Amino acid sequence: MLKALPARFLVVSPEPGGRRRRPRRRSLRPISSALMTNPAYFEVGRLLGSYGFMNITSYSSSQSGGLPNDIGNQDLSLGYSPEEIERLRVQDVGEGEVKIRLYEGRVVQGPLKGTQTVFKVYPGAIAGASEANLMALNELRTHAFLQSNARDICENIQFLLGAFETATGEQWLAFRDDGRYSAADYAKITSERQLKERPNFWNPYDRAYKLELRRYFVLRLLNGAMCGLVHMHNHDRLHQSLGPSSVVLNTVAEKNGYYLLPQLRDLAFSVDIGYSSVGVGALSDGLWRRASAAGASTPLEKRAFGVADDIYGAGLLIAYMAFIPFCEAGIMDGISLQRLLENTFRLDIYAAREYCLEDDKLSEAVNFLDLGDGAGWELLQAMLNPDYRKRPIAEAVLNHRFITGALL
Repeated sequence: MLKALPARFLVVSPEPGGRRRRPRRRSLRPISSALMTNPAYFEVGRLLGSYGFMNITSYSSSQSGGLPNDIGNQDLSLGYSPEEIERLRVQDVGEGEVKIRLYEGRVVQGPLKGTQTVFKVYPGAIAGASEANLMALNELRTHAFLQSNARDICENIQFLLGAFETATGEQWLAFRDDGRYSAADYAKITSERQLKERPNFWNPYDRAYKLELRRYFVLRLLNGAMCGLVHMHNHDRLHQSLGPSSVVLNTVAEKNGYYLLPQLRDLAFSVDIGYSSVGVGALSDGLWRRASAAGASTPLEKRAFGVADDIYGAGLLIAYMAFIPFCEAGIMDGISLQRLLENTFRLDIYAAREYCLEDDKLSEAVNFLDLGDGAGWELLQAMLNPDYRKRPIAEAVLNHRFITGALL
C-alpha cells in the first residue's frame, strides 16, 4: 500500500462548491452477504443522471491480440467529451440501445437502515432491452459472487446492497454510496483548474507542493484500482470495462489524498474465467474471438489472454491518469493519447516518451512517469506489450515500485 504523506500534506481542503468536509473512509466490517431484494427496504431520491453505452464494432490496431477489435458495449462517459466521442465515430462507433439511469436513495428498513445508496437502473422488458437484462444479471451475479464471503470483501470494489425488478421489468441495483466522483471527473476538474491557476502559479515552492499532492493522489488512485483488479482476478473474474469512469472516488480534493478510497464499478461486462467457464458467455463472445485470433486455443491460453486483456485496459488507465491531470485542459485527451500510443508509435512507449519530451506542455506528465529512473514508462511498456503473453499479471503491477508509491 502507499505510504502516508507527511503531516503537512494532510490538510483537509474544501470539495468543489466550497463546502469543507473530511471524506469518510469506511472500514468494511464483516456484514451479511445476503442481498436485499424487497423494494420496500429502499427509498428512492432524486435523479442523478443517465448515460448510454458505446459500441465499437471495429478498430484497426497495430498490436496483435491486445486492443479489442470487438470491445462490445462500454460506458459513454469514459472521460471523453462529446467532441471526442464524435471523433471516435470514424472507428465505427455506434451508441447502443441500453440507457442507464442513476438515482440517489437510502435504506429505510433492516439492520442497514439509514445507509446512503446509489441506484443503477437498467431499462425493462417494455423497452425491448434484452441486452440490458443480460448486463444487469451479469453485474448482479458478479457482485453477489465477489461478496459471497463476508470475510473476503475488497474495499476497492463497489459494494452491492440489493437488487429488485419493477412491474415494468426494470432492473434496479442498489449500491452503497461510497462516492459519486469518478477518476474521469477528477482528471477533468484538475486539468481545468490548471488553466485558472496558471497566472498565479509563480511560486516554485507552491508549485512543488501541489505537484507532490497530485502525484500522491494519482498513485493512490491507481493503487486502489489495481487492488480491486487483483481481487477480481484472484477470484476468476475479469472486469472488461476498465477506464477512468469505472473507478469511483469518495473525493477529488488532492489535499484529502490520504483518505481517498478508489472503487471499481461497472461490472456489467465482467467475465467468469473459471476453467469450466472459459470460452462461454453471451456478453464475452468478442473477447473469445479476439483470443482465438491471437492464437489462444486451449482454455488455459484463453484464460491468460483474458487476464492480459484486462491488464492492457489497466495500462491505458494508467496512461490516462499520468497525462490528463498533469496537463492543462485541451492539451491532451483520452482518445488522442490512445491513438498516439497505439497508432503513431505502435506501442513503442519509449519512442512516445521522446516525442512527449519535446513538448513543454506535456513536461509534468513526462516527469511523473520518469520517477524512479523511468519506472512509469517501464510499467506502461510492460502492460501495453503487443504480445499478450509478455504482459504482467495484476498482482505484479500492484507491487511495481511505481504503483506502490515508494518513489515519492
